[in-house]
Amino acid sequence: MALTGRTALLAAVGSLPVGFLAPSWTGMLAVNAPLCLAILCDYALAAPVRTLRFTRSGDTSVRLGDGAEVQLTVANPSRRRLRAQLRDAWPPSTLPTGTDDSSSRHSVTVPAGERRRLTTVLHPTRRGDHEADRITVRSYGPLGLAARQGSHRLPWKLRVLPPFTSRKHLPSRLARLRELDGRTSVLTRGQGTEFDSLREYVPGDDTRSIDWRATARQTTVAVRTWRPERDRRILLVLDTGRTSAGRVGDATRLDAAMDAALLLTALASRAGDRVDLLAYDRRVRARVQGRSAGDVLPAVVDALATLEPELVETDARGLSSAVMAGAPRRSLIVLLTGLDAAPVEEGLLPVLPQLTQRHTVLVASVADPYAAKMAQARGSAQAVYEAAAGAQTQAQRGHTAEQLQRHGVTVVDAAPEDLPPALVDAYLALKAAGRL
Repeated sequence: MALTGRTALLAAVGSLPVGFLAPSWTGMLAVNAPLCLAILCDYALAAPVRTLRFTRSGDTSVRLGDGAEVQLTVANPSRRRLRAQLRDAWPPSTLPTGTDDSSSRHSVTVPAGERRRLTTVLHPTRRGDHEADRITVRSYGPLGLAARQGSHRLPWKLRVLPPFTSRKHLPSRLARLRELDGRTSVLTRGQGTEFDSLREYVPGDDTRSIDWRATARQTTVAVRTWRPERDRRILLVLDTGRTSAGRVGDATRLDAAMDAALLLTALASRAGDRVDLLAYDRRVRARVQGRSAGDVLPAVVDALATLEPELVETDARGLSSAVMAGAPRRSLIVLLTGLDAAPVEEGLLPVLPQLTQRHTVLVASVADPYAAKMAQARGSAQAVYEAAAGAQTQAQRGHTAEQLQRHGVTVVDAAPEDLPPALVDAYLALKAAGRL
């Protein structure tokens, strides 16, 4: 049983005349006995809570930053009218910022034998799976003095997907891809690209593309057109070790790497290449393999939704073994990891030759733009020290990148918002050069 504020108010008002006119046990009994009787009657007339039936419907997934709606249907099979306050409990990270849990509280009236639908609006602030907690119902009597209270459990899971903010770069890169495919007036030829078709020569074409045999068979000069190789294999490898937990701005390095991986997946699948995903630190955290072009992006998004950094040192040898097992044929290995000197020199460099011997390797890393800002600081002794620290950090990252490049690795090092377009530009450059 739960008492309401109305009950406390009536008890307080009734105690005033007793205190002034008849301060005795008889006076207190004269006031409280009717109130207690009214409370018991009100409690008895309240609709029962345990017999209520609940069903859920609505969104099961949502992108981070968007809103989701989950409907809760309340059925009242009893013969009494339900007047209730209902709380549909969800984790705090799913509720709108600054609203506490008011958005999950509902006032509902359900006549006997009927049902009502309630909508809870969620605005998650974290990726991953969020599960609904218990449903708490407080059923009031007709006088509003007492209430029955109980809880029900009705499972529901909402998966919060990565936001994929870099998708705004996709149209421009698709246009560049069409140029590489020869579908526009700009035709490219790279070493190892595939022959596409013949067409008539126009001023400005590369004379090395002229097909002299075809020209001899017709009255006009014919040139070969080329398209990048298709059906190539790309393995995206996300390092989920401790370095990925570092925060750059408002998000972790892993979140920025995910955004870049999603943009590359979307573009490469449109280009006709096969994309697989591997997330690893000391064991496999996520894997997507063997998906078709239409299914690979949703599968990658779903696999990344629950991925979180692990505060352990990445096992570079185990990572290399997992990559070799996941890419038995020649592939483009895109490793999204950090360029910190110690992890790269002690972990990645010793195992790099066995990767570059069989595959084309591209290393993408998230740079901290604050380091560049520090390197430009001037005006005080503290600013000079900050500038020295920023310059030293940049120099160390540059030295690490040079070490990787000496092993034939393509390195992309950019700020979080610049990394996705820089990564797909590097992919397009490798594709245009026929190096995939």
